[in-house]
Amino acid sequence: MTDNKAKAPVWFWIIAAAALLWNAIGVMSFLTITMMSADNLAAMPEVERALYESTPIWATAAFAIAVFGGLFGSLMLLLRNGLATTLFMASLAGIIIQFTRWLFFTNAPEVYGAETYFMPGLVTVIAVFLLWFSTKAKGNGWIA
Repeated sequence: MTDNKAKAPVWFWIIAAAALLWNAIGVMSFLTITMMSADNLAAMPEVERALYESTPIWATAAFAIAVFGGLFGSLMLLLRNGLATTLFMASLAGIIIQFTRWLFFTNAPEVYGAETYFMPGLVTVIAVFLLWFSTKAKGNGWIA
């Protein structure tokens, strides 16, 4: 079996490795939030605890799709596998679902103020970039 992939430039590897690190941090955040102990939950301010406790299972599922899709998409980039694009697309869909609920259907902006918008904005921009990047990598033959 021959490898028909074009040689990827050094910066491809740098971006793919940075993407893996970024998405690993997202998975750690997901695990920290979803496996929070009762003691840690009780120590939260009441308004924050109410936000946490009111999260529906579908929003948690969207969060899981977002972070694990990003992590596995990054891994596929490093393996030069074209499945990266599909996984980044799923990740972006999870992000949009999760953050739409968080920003527009909860009182998170009232609880956390203007900074509520920073992380969702950053995460979305990076997810769009990774989807674009994987599509470009596929078009250039760096992944197949």
